Amino acid sequence: MTPVRGNVVTNPSSPSNEAVEFQAEFFADYLNFERGLSPLTVRAYGREIEKFIIFLLERGRRAPSSVRGDDVRDYVFHLGDLGLAPTSVRRAQSALRTYFGFLIEEGALQSDPTEGIQSPRVGRPLPRVLDEADVSALLEAPRLDSPVYWRDRAILEFLYATGVRVSELVGLRLSDLDVEEGLCTVFGKGSKERMVPLGRPACVALSRYLGVVRPTLEKGKGGGRVFLNQRGRPLSRTSVWKLVKDASLAAGIKGKVSPHVLRHTFATHLLEGGADLVAVQELLGHADISTTQIYTHLDRTYLRDVHRKYHPRS
Repeated sequence: MTPVRGNVVTNPSSPSNEAVEFQAEFFADYLNFERGLSPLTVRAYGREIEKFIIFLLERGRRAPSSVRGDDVRDYVFHLGDLGLAPTSVRRAQSALRTYFGFLIEEGALQSDPTEGIQSPRVGRPLPRVLDEADVSALLEAPRLDSPVYWRDRAILEFLYATGVRVSELVGLRLSDLDVEEGLCTVFGKGSKERMVPLGRPACVALSRYLGVVRPTLEKGKGGGRVFLNQRGRPLSRTSVWKLVKDASLAAGIKGKVSPHVLRHTFATHLLEGGADLVAVQELLGHADISTTQIYTHLDRTYLRDVHRKYHPRS
C-alpha cells in the first residue's frame, strides 16, 4: 500500500509524490485550527481528498490550478459507479467544496471547479466578527511578564491592522517592513505583492518587538523572517493559531477565535466604517472582487442605520 504522510502520498517511485502540490497537509491544519473540526472529521476529509488527488494524478493533473469542473464532475460520476450511497457521494462533495474553498482563501486558486456541480450543497458558515470591545480585550491579552510579550502583542496588532493570512504573516521578512512610514509589503500566493498600511498601535508594538525582543531570539536561524520562536527559528502557522486561541481564552471571549476571524473582522470593520469594496479587495489581496463580497454580510442593525442615515426617504 502506498505510504501516506499528512494525507499526502509520498511514494517517490510513483507519480503520486507530486501530490504535495495539492497542499493537503496545510488543508489538514486548516481543518484542525481554523475550522476546529474533530479529529475524526479531519481524517475523513483527508481520506476523501487523498482519493481525489490520486484520481487527478491518474488524469495527468499535477496541481490545483490544472483542475477543471469536468474533473470534479467525472470524479462524482466515478464515485457513483463504485456503488457508493448518495449520502457518501454528498459527503465527498462536501469535502471537495471545503478543500477548494480553502485553496481559494489561500490564494492558490481564483475560481472554484466545484461550482455548478449538481448536488445538495453543504453551506460553509462565514467566520464570526469580533466587536471592538472584544478586539481590544484580545489585543491586551498577552501576559505583561512574558519574555515574548511584545512579539505576541505585535502579532495580534499586525493581524488586526492588516487582515493578512497566517501564511503571509509567518513569511514576512524584515525587508518587507517600513515601520517609520507605517507600511508593509505583503507577498500573497503566487508572489502577488501588495502594500498594506500598519496603523500606529501596530507600529508601536512592532518597534518594541524589533528593538528589544527579536534581538534576543535571533540565533542566526531566522532567515530574515520578522517573527521568530524562542528557538530563533521562523514562527510556524500552528504557533500563530495557538497564540490567537490562547489570547481569546485569556480575554474571556466566548466561541472560537482564529487568525481568519481577525481577517474577517478587519474587512468587516473597514466596510462598516465606510471603506470602498475595491479598496478592501486590494488590502486583502483578493484577485476577484466576488471573493471580497463575502465580507459584506453586515448585520441588520448596521444596514438599517445606514439606510436611515443616507436614504432620502428612510
